[in-house]
Amino acid sequence: MKASVIVIFFGVFLTCTYAAKEATKKIKKAKLYTPQIDCDAKAGKIINPEFIAKCPPGCQDVKYRVYGTDIYASFSSVCGAAIHSGIIDNTGGKILVQKVAGHAGYRGSFSNGVRSLSLPRWRESFLVSEGKPRKGVTYPSTLEYSSSKSTAVKPEPKNPEQDLKALKSGGTSNTSEKALEQGDAGRKVDQTSPVPTPTIQLATTTPTPTSTTTDPFTTTPKPTTTPATTRTMTAAAAPKSRPGLQHRVRDTGSSSIHPAYSSVAAAASRQVQAAQGRGLNTAFRGPSTSTNNRNILRPNTGIQRQEPVAAFRRPAGSPAHLAMETDLWKPGLSLFDTGFASKEDLNPKPLEATSQGNPNCKVDLSFLMDGSWSIGKRRFQLQKQFLSNVAQALGIGSAGPLMGIVQYGDDPSTEFNLKTYANPKDLRNAIEKIPQKGGLSNVGKALSFVNKNFFSDANGNRGGAPNVVVVMVDGWPTDRVEEASRLARESGINIFFVTVEAAAENEKQNVIEPNFVDKAVCRTNGFYSISVPSWFGLHKIVQPLVKRVCDTDRLVCSKTCLNSADIGFVIDGSSSVGTGNFRTVLQFVANISKEFEISDTDTRIGAVQYTYEQRLEFSFDKYSTKQDVLSAIKRISYWSGGTSTGAAISYTSEQLFTKSKPNKRKIMILITDGRSYDDVRVPAMTAHQNGVIAYSIGVAWAAQDELEAIATDPDKEHSFFVDEFDNLYQFVNPLIQNICTEFNSQPRN
Repeated sequence: MKASVIVIFFGVFLTCTYAAKEATKKIKKAKLYTPQIDCDAKAGKIINPEFIAKCPPGCQDVKYRVYGTDIYASFSSVCGAAIHSGIIDNTGGKILVQKVAGHAGYRGSFSNGVRSLSLPRWRESFLVSEGKPRKGVTYPSTLEYSSSKSTAVKPEPKNPEQDLKALKSGGTSNTSEKALEQGDAGRKVDQTSPVPTPTIQLATTTPTPTSTTTDPFTTTPKPTTTPATTRTMTAAAAPKSRPGLQHRVRDTGSSSIHPAYSSVAAAASRQVQAAQGRGLNTAFRGPSTSTNNRNILRPNTGIQRQEPVAAFRRPAGSPAHLAMETDLWKPGLSLFDTGFASKEDLNPKPLEATSQGNPNCKVDLSFLMDGSWSIGKRRFQLQKQFLSNVAQALGIGSAGPLMGIVQYGDDPSTEFNLKTYANPKDLRNAIEKIPQKGGLSNVGKALSFVNKNFFSDANGNRGGAPNVVVVMVDGWPTDRVEEASRLARESGINIFFVTVEAAAENEKQNVIEPNFVDKAVCRTNGFYSISVPSWFGLHKIVQPLVKRVCDTDRLVCSKTCLNSADIGFVIDGSSSVGTGNFRTVLQFVANISKEFEISDTDTRIGAVQYTYEQRLEFSFDKYSTKQDVLSAIKRISYWSGGTSTGAAISYTSEQLFTKSKPNKRKIMILITDGRSYDDVRVPAMTAHQNGVIAYSIGVAWAAQDELEAIATDPDKEHSFFVDEFDNLYQFVNPLIQNICTEFNSQPRN
């Protein structure tokens, strides 16, 4: 009997011991399990304050946004931040994430192939380190995600007092955080395909908040959908929300918004309440609810950067939308930090409908708009607001400036051309509707596109107005710009660069083309380039930029080799030339002249004929059209006589080039068939010293040494010789090419 009891007891003991070991193994296995997260998982969407997770491969992508350096805003991609900080590489790996308090002045930088963006401030931050557990800390094997979607429906009828109580309580929930997370398909545990599920608002002291979403292209509220198995209150089950997850925000009834912004915030609140209030249940029109609903985005369907603040499209005629949520304002936060525009920017005075535009700023203007993924959705909105403000400040109109926009990413495309809109209101509405392209920042390709396609008659180019291109670029281009810029400048396009958040000193090694701005702009004297430290400061440069593009006297790249010279022809009319050959010389002069753009503001032509004496055939200001100039050349009569070339050079300098305009290149083209009776060296040297560029063309018996003395250095490039008058035509193209090559090789400073 004893033996049987002992055997049974021993058997039970072994069974229990084995079961205990198995249970221990299971517990250990559970503790060792590391949850995996997606590349787009944001720290702010994960509830756990500290956790270890595994990042998948391929998170080093521009579409996974990172904000900050060393300490990151919770709106950042966790895995992107880990790569940026060097904890893991693009192959993925385990990381340790710790939530910390909000931070001011998140610094952008480029590190380990990831470009992080700057941010004025954010309410929550996180640190990332190697995925090794800390002693005494238990890490979750399953991460908890905050709900990013809920459906706003009419609640069941109940006591109005209970409705009001529920709304007041719901107004203290973390609506602003939801607004930021709308648009990203939040990853949830055991999530299934989304189906519409009604959510019931319970009259409790800490209800789960409901919200509506606003379509970025309209102000009509749209309900969001909730996956069937996510943790929201449904008709089947409505568990109490956890008080620990409720984050209180100010509502309009007790806001501590700075007085300087109170009128702006109130105007925006009234505007959105009016747009969203219609068609909703009466209970949702309380002050707290309308405030909490005002900036909620609908879920994002494209691969776009989810920004740290929500934005909505303003209806036509309303004030410009706020640059950031007013609920995020904190004491001491400056106008620059929040991105608010000044009152003048928010309420621009529209031009009269009959306005013809600003006649003192007649330019044809193209903005190259950065639509790359690196800029992100929020900064893209700031860029559009900036362009809208520029359009208003310019005074767009048929008799003033005209403006078109080309957006670039991987490839450029025209959003609208110069003739599409002729008044600021329509132009600003069109800018507001531009969607982001995405892709890289291929500025060089965009400049080539504009040079070849944009400034054409079919697109509204007016010819007499300077062509101006303003390039907006986030950071730096992803292709080379030098060659494309050179060709554009030679076509007469004035290139400006607005560089935002340029490369820091430790990032310059990542720039494909160092000093790309100086290689691209019209001149390197600083007039054509503006650097802005942050997209939130763009509003500060509206007026400076407008002033520069409207200063037509300084738009020197509009001046090409064909429209920026005063050309004086000095024609040998001596007896050795003869009547027939003289007509051939005049035809040569006409063939050269007709290659230039002739007007009183472009290239001007003058002519002197000489023998022993000199005669001014016509001055620079005599004729202002090409046809009149060609007719005047044809009417020149042959004089006949001796050959005093030196005296002719002095006469031309005094009678023609002293009356040349200061901004014109002074070009003298002398044609002779023999040696001069007087000295040519001293008069030629005096002309050179006075800024005259001299070309000499000798025929038949012309002396080579005199031709070289007359010509500007290098004389081999400025002097030509031909045996017979009938062969003069051969020098038309080489002469024009030489003039243009010399013009385009001028220093750009």
